[in-house]
Amino acid sequence: MADFQIVQTIDNYLYFVAIVEQGSITKAATYLNVPKSKVSRRLAQLENMLGSELLVRTTRKQDLTEAGKLLYQNCRPHVDALVAVEQLMYDNQYQIKGKLNIKVPSEFFNRVMGQLLTDFALKYPDIEVHCQQYTESLPSFDLNYDLVFVLHERALPPSHWIGKSLLSFPQSLYVAKDYALNQVTSVEQLKAIEAIVAEPLEHWSFRDKHSHKTFKPNVRMVLASPEMRLQACFSAIGMTKLPDYIAKNIQGIKAVKTELPLVAQQLSLLYQSRNIPLKTRVFLDYFQSHIGKLNLH
Repeated sequence: MADFQIVQTIDNYLYFVAIVEQGSITKAATYLNVPKSKVSRRLAQLENMLGSELLVRTTRKQDLTEAGKLLYQNCRPHVDALVAVEQLMYDNQYQIKGKLNIKVPSEFFNRVMGQLLTDFALKYPDIEVHCQQYTESLPSFDLNYDLVFVLHERALPPSHWIGKSLLSFPQSLYVAKDYALNQVTSVEQLKAIEAIVAEPLEHWSFRDKHSHKTFKPNVRMVLASPEMRLQACFSAIGMTKLPDYIAKNIQGIKAVKTELPLVAQQLSLLYQSRNIPLKTRVFLDYFQSHIGKLNLH
């Protein structure tokens, strides 16, 4: 049976239940807000498909046949279930309620994000907030999540997700204050300095007018956590790349001045569809209106 026929058959059952419960085809048409002729036609289609007369109609009343009684008794629970599903889908799309699944990078403003999520949950008690963290440079695009925050430098890989750029974070190279460092006049000179990186194959990108210049650091340690890289840098193990908002208030480290600035880190938000549920839209608006709490500068 074709998909269209299946949908039409389900509709025919819904029409039949409406006829029974409203007491007549005329009243069912009014209830369903469709022409009376359409209701009559759908009933005839259903009787023809089942090979049974379902209603005995006179000028004064209608009665269910034995087949009609059997069909109604078995249809009614399924109609209730369909109505419940329809209401569930409506609530999910248009009500400020339900589960909201969010994914954020590990150690991404944990204290501030924790407070922001808590304040949001207090303001919208019917939304059940679930927030998970990931340690990879790029998360897996899991359809179970409504919103995914991504920190990145390069363009995100193609996917079916919709991306929205939120912020950019300036970055710098840092070493311990007592780290013996000659003046750096070119990016190539950085090869002589041991580096603490987040990934084994990490490259650093510098802005060179309208293009990027890529540099492969001399790896000394690989630490995924920004806090761990900061600690290793503080211990004078080597040089590391950090967003300035992490390093700006840390005593005991200094920025390495380079001829070209590092490419800024971008914060993007990914969601699955432009027709996002209201609960997701409300959180997105809330986050954007409170984004200043991240205290970036």
